[in-house]
Amino acid sequence: MVSPTSDDGEDTIPTPVKIIVAGGFGVGKTTLVGSVSEIPPLTTEELLTEASDGIDDLAGVERKTTTTVALDFGRITISPKHVLYLFGTPGQDRFWFMWDELARGAIGCVVLVDTRRLDNSFAAIDYFERRRIPFIVAVNVFDGAQQYEEDEIRGALAVPTHVPIVMCDARKRDSAKLTLIKLVKHAMSELPVG
Repeated sequence: MVSPTSDDGEDTIPTPVKIIVAGGFGVGKTTLVGSVSEIPPLTTEELLTEASDGIDDLAGVERKTTTTVALDFGRITISPKHVLYLFGTPGQDRFWFMWDELARGAIGCVVLVDTRRLDNSFAAIDYFERRRIPFIVAVNVFDGAQQYEEDEIRGALAVPTHVPIVMCDARKRDSAKLTLIKLVKHAMSELPVG
């Protein structure tokens, strides 16, 4: 990779910005990271096995055959001065010990939700609220899922009014990029003044 050059001709190293993509099992975290990453994403996807029977709830995602067991990683350059490093979390409770490490140093989080299984979103929202890490809620619009208005989703998830809610299609690069832009703007607005 060629280093960006500053106005005075000196090589500059872009500032890394850490973003978390979190949410429940099967909401599309791996898909979002992969759709927007400018590098082939690192994934830790493993096949679901009989060992997860009774542990992983496949209701609403019956065709899911793999799961993230550690993290997803991707990168997107947003300017010569800034590079976003994306870390997707595992969705199942048994892998949540990874969340504390992944969240360390993050400027914010996209909490991805599936309206067919909103109850799987509460733990992620609570996690980032308790740690005072800025987050937005991104509703992954799945084919065939009932659509809801923003205020209906906000009420169902008990999300404060200062937290943005966006609709996105995790499969589409432009939609994922707009979601990340919304998060960065929100995280910047949450920075303490002075």
